[in-house]
Amino acid sequence: MLIGSQTWEFKNKPVIIGSSSVVGPEEGQGPLAEEFDYIYDNLEIDESTWEKAERKLLEQASSLALINAGINREQLQFFIGGDLMNQIISASFAARQLGVPYLGVFGACSTSMESLAVASMIVDSGGAQHVLAGTASHNCTVEKQFRYPTEYGSQKPPTAQYTVTGSGCAVVAAKGSGPRVTHATIGKIQDLGVKNPFDMGTAMAPAAADTIVTHLKDTGRTPADYDLIVTGDLATFGHSIVKDLLKQSGINMEQTEFKDCGLMIYDMKKQPFVLAGGSGCGCSAVVTYSHILNKVRKGELNRILVVATGALLSPLSYQQGETIPCIAHAVAIEKEGTGS
Repeated sequence: MLIGSQTWEFKNKPVIIGSSSVVGPEEGQGPLAEEFDYIYDNLEIDESTWEKAERKLLEQASSLALINAGINREQLQFFIGGDLMNQIISASFAARQLGVPYLGVFGACSTSMESLAVASMIVDSGGAQHVLAGTASHNCTVEKQFRYPTEYGSQKPPTAQYTVTGSGCAVVAAKGSGPRVTHATIGKIQDLGVKNPFDMGTAMAPAAADTIVTHLKDTGRTPADYDLIVTGDLATFGHSIVKDLLKQSGINMEQTEFKDCGLMIYDMKKQPFVLAGGSGCGCSAVVTYSHILNKVRKGELNRILVVATGALLSPLSYQQGETIPCIAHAVAIEKEGTGS
């Protein structure tokens, strides 16, 4: 049901019965390496093109998520997915392999939580018993499409982020054991006039702030009601800005642990090539569906809010001098048995 202006409250609390994360070599050298389901030792992912590599990541993550959920493909009823490629081809081709009804979604890097929110709504309303939500990104596909080909070797400013090579998927079910999805706040477009595709954190920070403020208002909660609030991929510059924006709105984030997936996935000192930190729709997906949910399952976190951010630009739009519209979607997840 809708509460407030933009938030769905899931009365039946759909459960994430299984999830998975598959990553590339750089992510496998970061601080979360031990928690990923599979790590490739080559950026090609043993494929002949970058695009095929990205698709393979999503296909493997979806298969592993089903295994971890303890269900087979015949029990899966819908797949909700997307990616950063033109016409979301990675998700669509992965859906071809899955062979189940498919809804393609695009929220740029916010796709991880957009797909989870839609999957949870379908399950909560009785539309399905098992729904897969997932997304993927690959450093070389995204850099080639939105910036410059990897082979070009262009220099980047300190504000630039490093697209994560990885895929994360989750199986949302009406019954079972695991973390419960309780709320989803659907964001509004925010655009403060940023035009630089090498400064995504600054562009997306206002969207993250707006969605967090709205979520807290709609639910009547405060940051202290969460053990962890994590943004998707604002990285160094954007995460600093969103703190300032929230403070201006009267929200003190010092009351809870406030992190960013783009800063968690890499070792910022040992992996300086990531510059400001990680990005890409695979960023929040692989961190959430491995490290963060593992902490929920272990009882180390009881209630979390994942706020995935997305920059809704295209190569055509920024080449024509357009500003970058951004969005953020937030999903609240609780440990099984946590009271409301």
